[in-house]
Amino acid sequence: MQTHPNVQAVQDALNATDARDGSGAGCQVQLLPDAVHTAAAAAAALGIEVGQIANSLIFDADGEPLLVLTSGAHRVDTAKVAADLGIGKLRRATPEFVREHTGQPIGGVAPLGHPKPVRTLVDVALEQYPQIWAAGGVPRAVFPTTYAELLRITAGTAAEVA
Repeated sequence: MQTHPNVQAVQDALNATDARDGSGAGCQVQLLPDAVHTAAAAAAALGIEVGQIANSLIFDADGEPLLVLTSGAHRVDTAKVAADLGIGKLRRATPEFVREHTGQPIGGVAPLGHPKPVRTLVDVALEQYPQIWAAGGVPRAVFPTTYAELLRITAGTAAEVA
């Protein structure tokens, strides 16, 4: 089976950053049998807690992309995040804005593997889990990693986002 270009871009980015999963092994993108468009669906498919899913949410921050990697157990408080970052207007991005800045579709946006780096916040709530799962570039691709690795490989900023 041929690998989707988005999945390959994510795997290449994981390899380039020497990303590790919770056991210390290299991160490998895995394909689930079906697309998972929600944290609950991804958690069910993986047999894990919904909080272990690192949702990749792209926001339009005064016209610039902002990636918020939040625990699947949370909703992002956009007013709080905007105030914390000094952003005038923070809103959920359109599918076109998401694809323009990440090259990936909503539901499959990975924390990395984008055409150029995207400013990233990582939810501190993810730190409580020894292993977390993030999207791999398409809605049925995921990969395991850790909170510390997610911060490192995305050059992200730890933040309270809920």
